[in-house]
Amino acid sequence: MKLKDTTAETSFSYVYLTKRIFKFIKPVLGRVILGFIVAIPVGLLDGVVAYALKPYMDEVLIKKNMLMAALIPFGIVLFAGLQGVLRYLNEYLTNWTGQKVTNSVKIALFDKLVHMDPKFFDENSSGIILTRYLTDPDTASKGILDNLKAFMSAGFGAVALIGVMLYNSWKLAVVGVVVLLVAFLPVALIRKRIKSASNKNMKISGNITTNFNETYAGNKIMTAYNLAQYQKKKFVDKINESFNVNMSLVKRAGWMSPIMYLIASVGIALVMAYGTHLVTSGAMTSGSLLSFVTSLLLLYKPVKTLGNTMTNLQTIFVAMGRTFELFDIYPELKDRENAIELKQIEHGVQFDHVSFEYVEGTPVLKNIDFKVGVGETLAIVGNSGGGKTTIANLIPRFYDVTSGAIRIDGIDIRDITLESLRNHISVVFQDNFLFSGTIRENLLMGNFNATEDEIDNVVRMAHLDEFLHEMPDGLDTEIGERGTTLSGGQRQRVAIARAMLRNAPIVILDEATSALDNKSEAIVQKALDNLIQDKTVFVIAHRLSTIKNAHRIAVINEGELIEMGTHDELMNLPNGKYRLLYEMQFGKEASEMQMQTL
Repeated sequence: MKLKDTTAETSFSYVYLTKRIFKFIKPVLGRVILGFIVAIPVGLLDGVVAYALKPYMDEVLIKKNMLMAALIPFGIVLFAGLQGVLRYLNEYLTNWTGQKVTNSVKIALFDKLVHMDPKFFDENSSGIILTRYLTDPDTASKGILDNLKAFMSAGFGAVALIGVMLYNSWKLAVVGVVVLLVAFLPVALIRKRIKSASNKNMKISGNITTNFNETYAGNKIMTAYNLAQYQKKKFVDKINESFNVNMSLVKRAGWMSPIMYLIASVGIALVMAYGTHLVTSGAMTSGSLLSFVTSLLLLYKPVKTLGNTMTNLQTIFVAMGRTFELFDIYPELKDRENAIELKQIEHGVQFDHVSFEYVEGTPVLKNIDFKVGVGETLAIVGNSGGGKTTIANLIPRFYDVTSGAIRIDGIDIRDITLESLRNHISVVFQDNFLFSGTIRENLLMGNFNATEDEIDNVVRMAHLDEFLHEMPDGLDTEIGERGTTLSGGQRQRVAIARAMLRNAPIVILDEATSALDNKSEAIVQKALDNLIQDKTVFVIAHRLSTIKNAHRIAVINEGELIEMGTHDELMNLPNGKYRLLYEMQFGKEASEMQMQTL
């Protein structure tokens, strides 16, 4: 599934989304409820000041009651202090619960992400994945509680002020409330604009993040080819595109506040005119009118807050819709029902008439059929793009075959649990990925239960000891992101040691030495020779040195197995493809190796 194509179709399904987010709110429900309870008096206390103006006007200013003159200001300060304490408590609870819910959503999403199959990562850029899996959950889970509490606090504040208004004059209250409800209507008209702008910005943000990632990862290419201005232009274009999307939304949403203000002002003018009539006719006191007008003026703030909160909530529900779309994405590769656990390998691996397509209608492998026994090494050679690496990717089920089957001891690997299948396979790639951390931590990823003796053994067999003594902390040396502090040959040896520590019966070497110079390759090849002892080995071959000791060689051309046999057998085929490849590609290498021995 391509994440950039999602449209958050459920973003207006408020009940559905609330039910889904409740799963993550439930563990902290006690504090959430407490936060909502605290939000109620925070809003209700807004009516205290407005109510106090009636007795202050009638009793203090008109009747000169000095006791009330002392009590009312003191009471207002007391209530303001209480409201301040409650606001602090409400803010703390909101942030605590919001962060907890956000963390729970992120953890659950990351668990989904790490179990996605390679096809998912093929189809989605790093920027889109980061945006969707980090930014959207932040907006959705933390914002929902924050804005709901703001909505509740503003709502109860509005109720309190309306109560004061009704207490002073129900006739004026009807006029004021009707006007404010009219002022509130524009909010409902903007929600589709918000959804459209939010989805556009999601794509743009993903592209911007991708731009950052590519600038970081490809910094040497960028510098070597003078691509700084090119990368900058791509970034500036996306920033401007984001600006235009946001300003388009502002143009359509920005008029809401002036319209609401204008309508509210008309309401205040009507209230003052009608209120003056009621005071002059004796239907209400001056204090009641002052208290009412103050309530109406104060009511504008919670009503505006409600409007903004409704707008924010719509943005949040769009993000929530996109977030829960991620939970509904499932990897295409998964265990079949009643899949068995692979215990050991006794006979070997068989490709049984395997065909494969990355894109429907474009075959990459066509009817590949061979068997590799336990302890046997098969080298796979052929033209670039012919399907060699695809064969390596199919064995650990990075992808499923389009037709045919891959069998281990006669069992279709799709009938074996993914975890047990991959536990029996070690892979060494051409460009092995090392994680940030220490060399020891990277080794232990092959086997977290390895003993110190086992670690020392693989360090020796992988020839790591030849450079470890130069490291400041030996095995505990930090190697940086992607192992950037190590040379190419050193990274390969760490990867080989990691594979050794796994001690899996099947080993896949995907052009593991092709990027190395001859000196580094010679050291790495020694390590590889130690790795593949008594293993079932698939070697995706590029250099002569990696295939000369193979039991058999398979020649793949344009996705088809066209020749198979030992080196000598294939070299004796008069017009053989392998012989041609050897003479063209490996002959030069053999000459270079001979020159080095002279």
